[in-house]
This record gives sequence, structure tokens and C-alpha cells, in this order.
Amino acid sequence: MKPLILFTLISLTAMAQPAKPIIIAHRGASGYLPEHTLEAKAMAHAMGASFIEQDVVLSKDDVPVVLHDIHIDTVSDVATRFPDRKRADGRYYALDFTLAELKQLRVSERFNAKTGRQVFPKRFPKGLSSFQIPTLEEELELIQGLNQSTGRVAGIYPEIKQPAWHRKEGHDISRIVLPILQKHGYKTKQDLCYIQCFEFPEVKRLREELGWQGLLILLMEGKWKGEDGTDFAHFRTPEGLAELAKVVDGIGPAIASVIDAERKPTDLVKNAHAQKLQVHPYTLRVDELPKFAKSADDLLNLLFNKAGVDGLFSDFPDVGIKWLERQ
Repeated sequence: MKPLILFTLISLTAMAQPAKPIIIAHRGASGYLPEHTLEAKAMAHAMGASFIEQDVVLSKDDVPVVLHDIHIDTVSDVATRFPDRKRADGRYYALDFTLAELKQLRVSERFNAKTGRQVFPKRFPKGLSSFQIPTLEEELELIQGLNQSTGRVAGIYPEIKQPAWHRKEGHDISRIVLPILQKHGYKTKQDLCYIQCFEFPEVKRLREELGWQGLLILLMEGKWKGEDGTDFAHFRTPEGLAELAKVVDGIGPAIASVIDAERKPTDLVKNAHAQKLQVHPYTLRVDELPKFAKSADDLLNLLFNKAGVDGLFSDFPDVGIKWLERQ
């Protein structure tokens, strides 16, 4: 994205939806710093990410916090600090802790809760430095502050995590998150904000019942159906995409749904574009490339030049940004 001379909430609202391919910082610059920490988001902004992702879950006192999972035992020291607070399944849930308690936790690079080993061993060393769980508002303030101080505007890309599960637990996450986004100036399709979710009933609810007028994305798992019953197989068909186009502005499929094992583009992007839907697949990880990809550059070429995607989630936003600059 081109630098802007000045940033205000008014100028953000006035900006048009980006037309050029975008790079979305997946959980921030999570290839370099622990995911979803403010430090990872600041680094993603400095790298030039078009959008920065926020996965949102609720605390016990209904404060939206930025975490990839409803569980907190694979990215924090909760098992050490609060050993008696796990549920019957042995997991620790953000929803069982107040914000004050979550702020006591030390966040680290993602690890296996049983073995303690890092999922990506070459990334930021587990246990070093000091990181916290941020609230959604803290992150929005950081990004908007950097937009103003640097003159380069990055958008936001929040995901409503497991809304059906939250409601079953007695918490309406979407109804809590929307006013916070609106308070910070994210209201319409002209604002640099995509809301994403894997659950189609909730996506439809966001648009119709809760009145979200901004950009909206249905995330798509590679399997046939989601846990909430969302029929991903149907929504990958031309008929399903036509149905989606009445509600959403785009889709977020897995890379494997866009490029097949033979390195050929599937029909998904073509069919989505026929319905004027954007396509933002996930996730480029330099340290975990698909088997068919020869390199990160090779994968980027397949996705952008061959398949024609509109954007891409990446743990390493600088890799995609530099590749796009060379085109």
C-alpha cells in the first residue's frame, strides 16, 4: 500500500477498499515473534502488511482478547500459574479467567501442551523475553497509533472465534465485538476492516441481525463440514458461492482448496470472482510449505499469478510483500 501523509479516523473512513493484492499478517508477524502479541503486530506494521489479523475470544468478564484459540495452555504459562483451573477435559479456557488474571500470564511461542516442545522450533525461543495477552482495544489503539505516527495505514482483519461455542457458554461474542470496532471507526465497506468467521450462521447473523455493514469474509475449512454444521463442500461450488455472494464480500479458503497437489489452480477462485467475491487463502509459512511448493516464491507465484487470488494470509508478511514489490 502507498504511504499516506496523514492518518485520522476521517481519512480511514474515506479510504476505498484496496484494489491491489494484499498481504494479511497472520496473527501478526508470527514467524518472528510470539503470535498475537502486540510486539508481533508492531513488527507486521513495520514490515508493511496491508492488514493485520486479530483472532478474538472473550474473557470471563466479557472483555474481547486477542488469542488464536479459546484455549490458552499452548501459548502461555497458565498451567503453572493456575494449575487448578483446568476443565474436566484437561484444557484451560480463556473464558474461565478474568482479564486481570489473563494479564498475569506470560505468553510464549506456541508449544505442545503435553510435551512442552515448540510447534515451530526455529521461531522465537520459548520462554525468552516477556509478552502478554492483549485486549482487542489495546491492539486497535496500537495499530491506529502506528498508522498516525508512521503515515502508513494498515487495516485490521478480526476473526470471531467459535461464536456458537461462546453462546452455548452464555456469552454473545459478536454482539460485544461489533460496538468496539464501530467505536474505533470501523463501520462500513469503505473502512479497512474485514470481519471473518468459519461459521456461516454467525456470518449471516452479523450481516442481517446485528447489522454489520462492513466487509465480511466466510472462512472455509478444507473439510466437508464445520463443527457448527457449516457446509463447506457446498459453499465451494458455484451454487454455494452464489448463495454466499448475497451475504459476504469474500472467502478465506485453505491454500489446498486453491492449488491442488498437481500444482494446478482449482476452479474456486474463478468461480468466486464470477460472483464478485474476493479470495484470501491461508496460510503462507516459510517453515511449513505445502509439499507441492518448491519455495515461498514458487507458492506466491502459483497463488497470485496462476490462481489469481486477491490476498494471502502469511506468518511471514515481509516475504509476500517483497515478492509483490518485484512483480
